[in-house]
Amino acid sequence: MTTIKEIKEKLAKETSWQNWMDELEKDARTGVQNALNTWRRTQVKQQKLFDEHYAKLAFDESFRNDKIVLIAGTDEAGRGPLAGPVVTAAVILPNDACENLIGLNDSKQLSHEKREEFIDKIMDTAVATAVHFQSVNVIDDINIYEATRQSMKASIENLAIPPDYVLADAMTLDIEIAQSSIIKGDAKSLAIAAASILAKTARDHYMEEMDVKYPGYGFAQHAGYGTKQHLEAINHLGVTPIHRKTFEPIKTMLSKG
Repeated sequence: MTTIKEIKEKLAKETSWQNWMDELEKDARTGVQNALNTWRRTQVKQQKLFDEHYAKLAFDESFRNDKIVLIAGTDEAGRGPLAGPVVTAAVILPNDACENLIGLNDSKQLSHEKREEFIDKIMDTAVATAVHFQSVNVIDDINIYEATRQSMKASIENLAIPPDYVLADAMTLDIEIAQSSIIKGDAKSLAIAAASILAKTARDHYMEEMDVKYPGYGFAQHAGYGTKQHLEAINHLGVTPIHRKTFEPIKTMLSKG
C-alpha cells in the first residue's frame, strides 16, 4: 500500500486532477483525505492568483492600441509617515504574460518576504524601471500631495525608455504623455502593482539605514509611521533631520520648543 508520505509527494508534483486521484477519494485513511483536501485548497488558491494576474494584465491591455505600445505604471510609498521621504517608482512591463509575476499585488497585500522576492523578478522582467526619493525638505516646503505628484513625474521622466501611456495610482501628473488616474490602481494594474513593490521596498530599505543612523526610534520597525513606539521616542530623544516638520504632532512640538 502506498504510504501517506508518498501520496503527499506525488500530489505535490501535480497542478491538475489526474485519474489516479480517483482512487484517493476512496481511501479511508484520514491522512490521505487530509492530503487530498490540502491539495485541493492549494489549487483553488493558485487558480485565484492566476485569475487575478490575468485580470491585471487585461486591465493594462485595455489602454493599449496601435499607438500605445509601452505602458508605465507609477505608485508611491510613504505619504503618511512622520519621518522619511516619500518614494515613487515607475515600471514599464513587456507586452506578454509576465508569468513570473503571478502573485504580484498591491504591496500592502504582500508580506515583507514576498515583496523582497518580487524585486528581482520585476527588475528581470521590466522593460524599464525608475525609483525617485522626495526629500523631507521638499515635503515640508510644498506639502505631501504636491511632493508626491512631482516625485511620480520624476519617476516617469527618469525611465530609460519613454512610455506611450501612464497609469498613475490615484494621481494626475503634469506630464505631456497621455495618462489615466486609477483609483486603487495597485489592485487593478500589474504595472502599478510592480511600481508599488519597488517604491515600498526602496523606502523600507532606506528606513532600515536610518534606523542605524538614528538608533532608538525604531525606524526599521515602523518605517516612520506614527506608532506609539515612535511617538514615545520623539518625546524622549527629540526630532531628527528626517522628521517632517509640518506634520502633527511634530509641528506642535517644535512650536512649543
